[in-house]
Amino acid sequence: MDSGGVTPVTATLAPPSRAALSPLMLEPIPTEPSPRPRFSQELRDLARQFANRPARLSDILTATQGRGFDLLLLLIALPFLTPIPLPGLSTPFGLVVLVIGARLALGRRPWLPESLLRRELPARFITKVLAAASRAVRWLEVPLRPRLDFLHAQWIYRRVAGALIMLSGLLLLLPVPIPLTNSFPALTVVLLAAGAMERDGLFFLAGCAAFTATLAYFGLVAFGGAHLLDNLWHTLLGT
Repeated sequence: MDSGGVTPVTATLAPPSRAALSPLMLEPIPTEPSPRPRFSQELRDLARQFANRPARLSDILTATQGRGFDLLLLLIALPFLTPIPLPGLSTPFGLVVLVIGARLALGRRPWLPESLLRRELPARFITKVLAAASRAVRWLEVPLRPRLDFLHAQWIYRRVAGALIMLSGLLLLLPVPIPLTNSFPALTVVLLAAGAMERDGLFFLAGCAAFTATLAYFGLVAFGGAHLLDNLWHTLLGT
C-alpha cells in the first residue's frame, strides 16, 4: 500500500557498448620487447646449429637475418689489417668487397653469384669459420652500440658507406707491395661493416675518417713514387 512516499526504483545498468569505450581501454597493454641477443651470441648459436651438417652460404646469410654480408665483409677485411700487404690474396678478395660495396652504393641488395651461394660447405669448416667470426665480433661489440641511428636510417648515408666500401675494395685490388697499403682500406671496411651490423653511427663516422686517412696515405705513396722516379730519371740522364 502506498503511504504517499516515493516508491524506490531499482535501476539495472547495462554494460557500456564497445563504441562508448575509450580507445585506450580497447588497445592491448604493450609488452616490453625482449632484448635482442648480441650478434656474437647468434653466431655461436649458429655454429652449434650447423655443427653436424653441411650448410650453404645462402643458409648462413638467411640465418644471420640480413647481416651476413656485413659479416662477410668483416671476415674478408680482418686479415688485411696487418701492416704487411698480401698481394696474392688482396686482388680476389678486394674484388668481392668492390662488388658488394657497389651494390650498396646503388641502393641494391648485396649480391654474390648463385653458384657460390648454393655451394655446400663442410660442417666442420663452417663451424670453425663461425666460431672465429664470433670471437672477432665479440671484441668489436665492446665499443659497438646503437647510436646516431639517423646515419643508418637515411638512404644517403647507407649509399655513402657503400661507395666508401667499393673504393676501399678497389684499393685492395691494387698489387702494391708497400706496408699499410692493405691496412688502411681494410680498416675502413671493418669500421663501416661493423657499424652497419649494430647500427652504430659513430663507427660510420670513424669509417669515413679512416677512408680520409687512406686517401692521404695513398697520396703520399703516389707522391713518393713520383719523386723516386724523377730522381731515377735524372740519375740516368746524368743531370
